[in-house]
Amino acid sequence: METMLPLTDTSEYQLHIKQMELNSLLEVTQAINSNLPEEALYKIYHFILRANLNIQKLLLCIRDEQWETKAVFGTKAKFENIHGELCGLDVKEVTHLVTHDSMPEIFREFDVLVPVFHKDVVLAYVFLSQDIDESRLVADTKFIQTLTNLIVVAIENKKLAASQLEQEAMNRELQTAKRVQNRLFPKQLPDNERVTAKVDYLPHQSVSGDYYDVIALPNDKYFICIADVSGKGIPAALLMSSLQASLRVLVRQLTDLKHIVRELNYALYQILGGERFVTGFFALYDGQAKTLSYINAGHHPPLLIGADKQTQWLASGTTVLGILEPLPFVNGGLLENTTGFLLFGYTDGAVEAKNSVEEEFGEERLQQCVQKYYLEDAENLHPNVIREINEFRSEIPFSDDVTLLSFRIRE
Repeated sequence: METMLPLTDTSEYQLHIKQMELNSLLEVTQAINSNLPEEALYKIYHFILRANLNIQKLLLCIRDEQWETKAVFGTKAKFENIHGELCGLDVKEVTHLVTHDSMPEIFREFDVLVPVFHKDVVLAYVFLSQDIDESRLVADTKFIQTLTNLIVVAIENKKLAASQLEQEAMNRELQTAKRVQNRLFPKQLPDNERVTAKVDYLPHQSVSGDYYDVIALPNDKYFICIADVSGKGIPAALLMSSLQASLRVLVRQLTDLKHIVRELNYALYQILGGERFVTGFFALYDGQAKTLSYINAGHHPPLLIGADKQTQWLASGTTVLGILEPLPFVNGGLLENTTGFLLFGYTDGAVEAKNSVEEEFGEERLQQCVQKYYLEDAENLHPNVIREINEFRSEIPFSDDVTLLSFRIRE
C-alpha cells in the first residue's frame, strides 16, 4: 500500500490523496466481496488509517448488542469496557472534543469524534487525534466516515445473512420435526355408529408437547389418552415422542390402568430425571361391562356428560408423571352403567387463553360451551368450542398448544 506524501498545497498532492482514498475503498470492497472474516476487515481498516493518514490515535467503537471496541491504537487507555460510557452518548455530527463539556473523561485524549450512520441510526463512533491543519481534517473525517460506514454496514449485512441462513436451517429442522411428530399421532380414530372419537390439535409452534390417542382394543375396549409435556417447542416434542412410544407398548401389554400409569411414570422418570413432568388423563372404556375407568395424572379434568345430561369433572387419580418414582399414590375413578356419554378432554391452552384484560377463558366457560353444543356431532362440537374461545380472546394470541378430544358412546 502507498505511503502518504509530505503535506503540500500542490494539485499533485491533492490528486495523490484522492487516489489513495479510491484505492483504499477498492481494497476494502474487494475484501468484503471475498467474504473475509470480520477480524480481517478491521485489520485492513486499521492499516489504511494508520499508514495513509497522519492519525496518531484512533478508537473505533461499534454498537451491536452493546458498545464494543473493534480497533484502537496510539492511546493511553485500553478501552476494553466502554459500553457504560457510550450508551448515553448522543452525537450526530463531527465534534471537536475540546469544546464538548459533557464528554466522558476517558475520551478526553482524543481531538475529534466522528459518528457513523446508517439510515439515521448511529452504528459506530470513531475517536481520533490527527496532527494536520483544519482543512485537511474536514476532508479526512469525511473519508473516515465513508470507509467506516462501508465496513460496518458490510459486517452487519454478513451477520444478517448468517442469521437468515441459521433461521432457514432451523425452519427446515422444525418442518422435519413437525412431519415426524405428525406421524406419531394416530392416523385414524374410532368412528362408527356407536363409538366416535374426534381431535382438534392447534400447536402454538410448529411442534408441541401435547399428545392424544384413542386405541381400539380387543373385546370392545378403548383406551383414551390426552397428555401435555411441560415446556414448548422441540424439547417438549422430543419428550412427547418418548411418551407415545412408552404408552403404546404398555397399552398393548397390560390391562390394568393403574399398572399402565405406574409403568409409564417409571419410564418417564428414567428419561426426565425428575427435572420435567407430564400431565395426563388416561381412561379405559369397556363396552361389554359398560364401565369407564380413569386416572387423572395432574391434568385439567375432562368433562363427562352422561345420557341423563348430568355433567362431572373427572379429577381423581395421581400427581404429575416423571417427577417422583414411585408415585406416592394412584387413585382413580370408575363409572358404571355408562350406556351413553360424551367425554371431552383438552389441554391447558384452551382454558388458559386470555382476553385483553388478562382474564382466562377458564373451565367454567368451557363447561358452559360444551353443554351448549354437546348434542352436536364431533364435526360441529369442536369448531363451536374453538369459535367461542377465539371470540373471547379476540386478537390476543394463544400462549400454549391447544388440543381438544371428544370420545362419544351412543347406545
